[in-house]
Parts: sequence; structure tokens; C-alpha cells
Amino acid sequence: MKFRRTLLGLALAATALGFTTGAMAQAAYKPEYKMSLVLGPPTPWGMAGKIWADLVKERTQGRINIKLYPGVSLIQGDQTREFSALRQGVIDMAVGSTINWSPQVKELNLFSMPFLMPDYAAIDALTQGEVGKDIFARLDKAGVVPLAWGENGYREVTNSKRPVKSPEDLKGMKLRVVGSPIFSDMFSAMGANPTQMSWADAQPALASGAVDGQENPLFLFTVLKMHTVGQKFVTTWGYVADPLIFVVNKEIWASWTPADQAIVRQAAIDAGKQEIALARKGLTEADKPLLKEIAGMGVTVTQLTPAEREAFVKITRPVYAKWKGTVGNDLVTKAEKAIAARK
Repeated sequence: MKFRRTLLGLALAATALGFTTGAMAQAAYKPEYKMSLVLGPPTPWGMAGKIWADLVKERTQGRINIKLYPGVSLIQGDQTREFSALRQGVIDMAVGSTINWSPQVKELNLFSMPFLMPDYAAIDALTQGEVGKDIFARLDKAGVVPLAWGENGYREVTNSKRPVKSPEDLKGMKLRVVGSPIFSDMFSAMGANPTQMSWADAQPALASGAVDGQENPLFLFTVLKMHTVGQKFVTTWGYVADPLIFVVNKEIWASWTPADQAIVRQAAIDAGKQEIALARKGLTEADKPLLKEIAGMGVTVTQLTPAEREAFVKITRPVYAKWKGTVGNDLVTKAEKAIAARK
């Protein structure tokens, strides 16, 4: 509120002195804007922030300078507080995870519905279509300005015990999962023992064997060298994907000229397209070179057959049914239709 009153006072003074609105808005710009990220470069997520910041600085001739804060360091590393901090103005802008923000915006759990999106075309059908527009409208109502989509990728399961080809293979396995209730529901349904913990706590737990496995996008496997913390088995099953969203705090957005708003929006769209290509690199090519790289680390990589995957789909259907009402029956139905109609 203090920021808003200051802007109002400056605007009234400017009017009295005969300044234009555009000149005044520029005069009220902060010397630096804070962007929150969970991961920094060289991960695709971190590159999303860097590309966006670089494009904005270049296209605004330095009027808008953005500093990256990876590791959600603006909120002491607590990913679950990022969305609230963004609304409150502690954070100016962010490239955030649909999973991390789902406790505050329940519709974002859509992307964590088990086995909803069977391929990348299905993700695109949602984020680039009417469902994506509906979710952006919901985010706007929740107090932020959403601009573009990125991608953290499909989450695949790894462990130290054995190849996972069926739900029976997960029975009793202690798996680190992210702090969203739907993930605990899914892994419990599959017979595993899910435990929620931060990644900072997960790494020593995996290394000591206190936790058997985890689930994450595969680019993290190579970046974090997960084979060195006992992760000797990888299964690609594409059970959920985690789109990223480029957003700006509403008061910050309102402080920029319409011309600069348009520049920031287009820069986010352009950065999102580049980042999605980075997130899918090594996984969309016919020979899937990223899987070869992981196998080269002495890791057993299992790619499920359609029949094997269907067993996981079937066992998690009660979770899907339970969460459909939480996410919103109409939104889930619209998503199912969009995926069925994808090209």
C-alpha cells in the first residue's frame, strides 16, 4: 500500500508540474526488480528467468532491470510461500511451478492429475488453448498478472532398489515427493510410502538410504548427478508434468507504461518458447539422447510399454476421481476434451 500511495503522490505532483503520464511512470520505476526462481541456470527453469530478464533489459533499453533470485532465496527457500510473497510484493516477478502454487490456486492441481497428459501435444493442448486462458484468468483473480507458459517437464521416478515396471514394484518403497497432497495420494495408491521433504533434506536422505527414491524431471538427474546418491533405476512413465508460469506482481505491473507492459509480456512469451525447447531437449528426439546419457552413468532406464503404463493408470483412477472435484469438474472435463482433440 505504501508503494501505491507513493506512486499516487508522484503522479499528482507530476500532473501539477505538467509532466506526461509516460514520463512520470518511467520516473517511478525501481532501479532493480526481483525475480524469484526455484532453480537457477543452467537448468531450463533457471534459463527461463535469465532469457526473460535479458530480453526485457534489451528491449526496454535498460528501463527495466531484473535480478534473479534462484533457490527461492527471497523467502528463505520455502517454495510453498512463493505465490503469497508474490501477491504481497515481497517478490516483483517470478517463473513459478504449477505444483508449488497449487496450494493457493487449486485449479493448478490440474497438471498433477495422474496420467492426464500422455504426451507433449497434450500439455500444449492445455497451456496453449482455452484451458490455459481459464487458468490465467484464475491467477489474475488470485492477485498476479500471468503472462506466458514455460515447462519444468514430465516427472519420472527413480530409486535405489529395483526396476519399476508395475505398481507392485513400488510396494513399501520410501519415496520423497513434493509438498502437494495429491502426490501423497498417488503414491499411497500405488503402495509406496511417500514422504514430503525439501530437496535440501532429500539429497542426504537419498545418499544415506533413509529414502529409496524420488520423482523429478530428468534434466535434474544429470544436473544433480543423482546416480551418486544411490539412484540406479529410472522409469519413464510421464505420470504428471509441471508447466511453469511467468508472472508479475500487480502493483509493479501497474507502475509500468502500457508500452513497457507489452514489451515485458512479449519477452515472457518469447522466453517461454525458448525454455520449453530446452526442457524437452534430449527427450523428444527419436533416439532420446538424454536417456542414453543417463544409461551411460550405469543406470538402468525402464521405458514402460502401453500395457505396463495402463496398470499405473488404473490403480490411480480413484485419486483422479477424488481430485477432479477439487480442481473443478468443468475445468477437468474441458481439459480431457482438449487432449482428446489434440493433433
